[in-house]
Amino acid sequence: MKYLTLVFKILVGLAALSVLILALCLSPVDDTPYKQMPFYAQTTQRLADLPNPPKPKTILSAGWAKTSLVPPFTTPTGGYGVRRGKHWTTVLDSIFVRAIVLDNGATRVALVSADLLIIPPTVSAILKKRLVEVGFAWENVYLGAVHSHNSLGGWAPGLVGELFSGDYDPRVENYIADKIIEAIRAAALKRAPVQMGYIQTDASSQVYNRVFDNKKDIDGLLRTIKLEKNTGESALICSFSAHSTVLGADQWQYLSRDYSGVLTDELEKGSVDFALFLAGAVGGMGPDVVGKGDSARLQNQGRALAQKIALVLPNLRLSADSTLKILTLPLTLRAPHARVWGNWRVRPWLFHTVYGDYPADLKALRIGSTVLVGTPCDFSGFLVPDFQATATKSGVNLMISSFNGGYVGYITPDRYYNLDNYETQTMNWFGPQNAAYFEELMKGMIERL
Repeated sequence: MKYLTLVFKILVGLAALSVLILALCLSPVDDTPYKQMPFYAQTTQRLADLPNPPKPKTILSAGWAKTSLVPPFTTPTGGYGVRRGKHWTTVLDSIFVRAIVLDNGATRVALVSADLLIIPPTVSAILKKRLVEVGFAWENVYLGAVHSHNSLGGWAPGLVGELFSGDYDPRVENYIADKIIEAIRAAALKRAPVQMGYIQTDASSQVYNRVFDNKKDIDGLLRTIKLEKNTGESALICSFSAHSTVLGADQWQYLSRDYSGVLTDELEKGSVDFALFLAGAVGGMGPDVVGKGDSARLQNQGRALAQKIALVLPNLRLSADSTLKILTLPLTLRAPHARVWGNWRVRPWLFHTVYGDYPADLKALRIGSTVLVGTPCDFSGFLVPDFQATATKSGVNLMISSFNGGYVGYITPDRYYNLDNYETQTMNWFGPQNAAYFEELMKGMIERL
């Protein structure tokens, strides 16, 4: 009898301890309308207070450069948690940082893309201190990544960071920052007056809706800006919304740019001297690739996109322009809402413990008649059509890119918030109505430019 009493007390104690732990670690989702929350008032006030960009003094000049991002040491292969931190062993195709520096006499901007999974927030923290070395401030830099799932890892401490990028190695974040600084410095030295133009073409055949496994609600436009110097030297800024996941999780041994590497290489073999790729609104968008074997699939995806650009470039009319404006909007977000099941989420203190607490911004960059909006997330391609009316009203072309140097998970349509899916639940970290919040701010920035 005493034995049973002891067992009963232990079980009651364990149950009480479990309840206490759950109470400390979990809380219900807060679905208070976002416009009633303090974070909304704070960020919209910041948007209203952003200074107007100065008036141009000269026509636009630009210079571009790239620098190798292959380190003298191996790293975990960033991109898939199932790799469990395995290191790449083979450089399948060299990875780079590419930079374009633009100047109109009043504003100078560095547009940078790295052949990485994302621009890690740890790297952004370093850049904010070091950009002064090349005459820039954080507010005048627009960052992006190609979103290759076969690039450098080891750039983030904490449980979540190590899940996606492997064991943390502080050498990596400093190495990436060094290379970004190096590329900006080299590009700035090559500035010369340019003419420019924008063109887009349908590439729906190369992307599919990976949330619902169909071809509906896809962002299939391949968007391109061309810059050309008086010497005839030219550069392209390209953006497409398909995830760079042609190489699968089992291909951990390769360091690669994925399909964007084939795309930029093919363009540079053709009529242009330099090509920079930005991952677009990749949320929900997968590469629709044909071919047997990863090598063939990489070639087919990259070459198909390069051919589509090559077909429309002859129709592009270039003109001189002096318009160059950039806005940086620091974000305040709803408290973290990483959900474990149903309507229950981990408490903010636990989220910050396993992920970290990093700042995030929205960026908006106008080059001539085109506005680029940079987001700190996997921004959903499902949301892109919502911006067309705003872009048309403002008289601009629009390119939305992901991975601008912060990372807040996936921004997915609010109508799918309760959908049991990796993107809409597991990686949707900051609560209900987050898409509406982001859209309102992004549209406001487009209108400001």
